[in-house]
Amino acid sequence: MSWGFQNRLNKILPNKRAVMLAIDHGYFLGPIRGLEKPEETVRDLLPYTDSLYLTRGTLAACIPKNTEKPMVLRVSGGPTTLGKDLANETIVTSIKEAIRHNVVGVGVSVFIGSDYETQTVTNLAQVVTDAHDYGIPVLGITAVGKELEKRDARFLALASRVLAEMGTDIVKTYYCDDFEQVTSKCPVPIVIAGGPKFDTIREALEITYNAMEQGAAGVDMGRNIWQSQHPLAMIQAIHSIVHKRFTVNEAVDLYESSSKVKA
Repeated sequence: MSWGFQNRLNKILPNKRAVMLAIDHGYFLGPIRGLEKPEETVRDLLPYTDSLYLTRGTLAACIPKNTEKPMVLRVSGGPTTLGKDLANETIVTSIKEAIRHNVVGVGVSVFIGSDYETQTVTNLAQVVTDAHDYGIPVLGITAVGKELEKRDARFLALASRVLAEMGTDIVKTYYCDDFEQVTSKCPVPIVIAGGPKFDTIREALEITYNAMEQGAAGVDMGRNIWQSQHPLAMIQAIHSIVHKRFTVNEAVDLYESSSKVKA
């Protein structure tokens, strides 16, 4: 790959580890709690994230033009939670548009096992071809829509490998039991999604730590950070595990020190 591709990939994965902050949820959920005003949500969190994952509308309307933080742009979408099937995605943002927005990467959701499996795999394959023409890395997402029961090692290993086979440069997937069965069979770096908010702070930190110990390259989290009662403390704790190799107890201590509350 070109110097430009490697440079962009290194911005997403500095030292081969990443804390990505996902704020793209409005494309199918609308003004979800915590993202009513994205610019306010991310303001204090930016120093502790390596890149933002977002839509072109949020980037254009809500992110200050002098922001130096790298941006990864969601380019697939279409259905919302009000529609019949979240899996029925198409490509809604072109690579030309992504380049115009000066992003370091683009992301595409793929719904393996759904009625729209072939359509969304094809979406990814075409974006990989187009993006790589311009040296832009691609994040492939093993989306499950509302079917959360699909989050087991067998399914996620299959889905992650399919995305890698299509040429994606980073896979975003969910943490699960036997997670090393997913990471060990995927030839590209994996970052984990947070998904719906966990019940406790410790649970979110334990999943982050366990994922890193079992081969993940980092996280691409959203709700478990900006829907936390103390988002800044939460992202600091996540960052400490990913980049400073803190234990769960050390990260909990950091959270409590920063938030001034018991986790």
